[in-house]
Amino acid sequence: VQLQAYGGGLVQAGGSLRLSCAASGLTFSNYHMGWFRQAPGKEREFVAGIRRTTINTHYTDSVKGRFTISRDNAKNTLYLHMNSLKPDDTAVYYCAASAYDSGSIYSRDYNYWGQGTQVTVSS
Repeated sequence: VQLQAYGGGLVQAGGSLRLSCAASGLTFSNYHMGWFRQAPGKEREFVAGIRRTTINTHYTDSVKGRFTISRDNAKNTLYLHMNSLKPDDTAVYYCAASAYDSGSIYSRDYNYWGQGTQVTVSS
């Protein structure tokens, strides 16, 4: 199983980025997918999740209204559209796959992880 996250970069506050996560080696449509992030000196935190069917999504409060998670099961790809970025969004962003379609926000419930992509938001 491989999850390849990409699309990070340096952006000014108020800007936008789109992260992608290409999945291989698993039946992508059978997995709940999530994005997590980890800032320097902080624990990894849940950002957004999307159920297998793509209908149900959920977000941490700090990104609601600014970030949108989506998936294309035909392309085995997960996305995170990030708008109105803030310096506090600076972190390494990880995509993850969970065999449990419960909408978990906990890292322990995710079976596979990507390598992370750096997002830096300057003020």
